[in-house]
Amino acid sequence: MNFDLSDEQKMLGEQARALLSDLSSFDRLRSLIDSGAEWDEPLWRALAEMGFLGAAIPDEHGGLGLGALDLGVIMEALGAANAAVPFMSSIILGAEAIRLAGSEAQKAAWLPKLASGEAVATFAYAEGPGPVFAPGGTSIDSGRISGSKTPVADAGIADIAVVLVADGNFALVELDQLGVTRTKLDSFDQLRAHYRLDFADAVAEAMPGTGKLDRLIDQAAVQAAFEAVGAAEACLAMARDYAMERQMFGRPLAGYQAIKHKLADVAVATELARSNAYYGGWAAESSPDDLPAAAAAARLSGIKCLEMAARENLQVHGGIGYTFEANCHFYYRRERMLAVHLGNRGFWADRLLNAQPGSQGKAA
Repeated sequence: MNFDLSDEQKMLGEQARALLSDLSSFDRLRSLIDSGAEWDEPLWRALAEMGFLGAAIPDEHGGLGLGALDLGVIMEALGAANAAVPFMSSIILGAEAIRLAGSEAQKAAWLPKLASGEAVATFAYAEGPGPVFAPGGTSIDSGRISGSKTPVADAGIADIAVVLVADGNFALVELDQLGVTRTKLDSFDQLRAHYRLDFADAVAEAMPGTGKLDRLIDQAAVQAAFEAVGAAEACLAMARDYAMERQMFGRPLAGYQAIKHKLADVAVATELARSNAYYGGWAAESSPDDLPAAAAAARLSGIKCLEMAARENLQVHGGIGYTFEANCHFYYRRERMLAVHLGNRGFWADRLLNAQPGSQGKAA
C-alpha cells in the first residue's frame, strides 16, 4: 500500500504552507497574544479565499469535496505554523458533524457559510471532569436545550455550536441568543481559547442523523494527528537549526552525540506518526471498517511525537527556550492542549484495544 501523496496533494500542501508562512509568523502570533485576540481573523479570511475552509465540504454546499488525505495536508500545514484559527472546531468537527448528522435544510443553511468563512462553528462535547464524550445532562426537548458544556474550544468566536446531548445525538444551537451564556476559561494555549457554555431553555434544532459520534471523532482524531505531525516537524527543524548555530566549547551544539540522538528520536517518532496519519486518512476514505483502529493509532502516535518534539525542542534551546522571546513555547503550549483535546492518551488507548478483533466492551 502506497501512502505517498499525489502531485496534486503535494501542491495543495505547498500552497497552504506558502500562505501560512506569509501570514502566520511568530511575530504575528506574539502580537495576537499581546493584544488579547482569540484568533487571527485576517488569516481566516485568507484561508477562505483560497478555498481551504471548504476543502472537505461537498461542492453542492460551496466546498471542494476533497477527501481526508487532502484535508490532512492542510492540517499538517496549520500545525507547522501553529495557526491561531478555529479550523479544528469549525471545519473538522462542526462542519463535518452537520454533514454527517444534519438535515438537508441544516446543511443548506450552514455549510456554505462555514465554507466561505462567513460563520464559525464549534463542537461542544465535554461536561467537565469525567468520561469524555459522555452525553451527560445536556438535553433537548421540544426545540429547547438546557445544560452546560465545558471546556468548548473557540466558543467565544463561534456563531453556532453542534452540541452532544443526552441521547447521544447532536443538537444545533445558535450562540448569539438569550438563554446561552459564554464564560471564558483560563487556557494554557493562549492562541486557542476555551469557554463554558450554559444553556437555559435556549432555542435549538435536533439533528436527525443518529449514531454519528464515533465516525466524527475518529475522523477528527486522524486530522489531529496530521496537525501534530506538522507541529512536530516544525519543532524538529527549530531545534536542528538552533543546534547547528549554537556554539559550545568551540564547536556546534549539533556536533555532540547526545543532541544528535535526541533529534534522531524525534525524527523517527514523527515519521511513525505520519505513517499512522496517512493510514487513518486512507481508512477514512476507503475502508470504514479499519477506521476505528487506524484513528486510534494515529491519535496515539500523534500525541507521542509532538510531546517528544516540543519537549526536546525546549531542552536543545536550554534556558533561553523557556522565555517568551523564544518561539519554543508556542508549540509546547499547543502540544499540552492537543494532548487532551478530543480525549487523552488513555481514552484512545482503550479505543485502540477495543477496535481489535475479539475485544469486549467499549472504551470509557
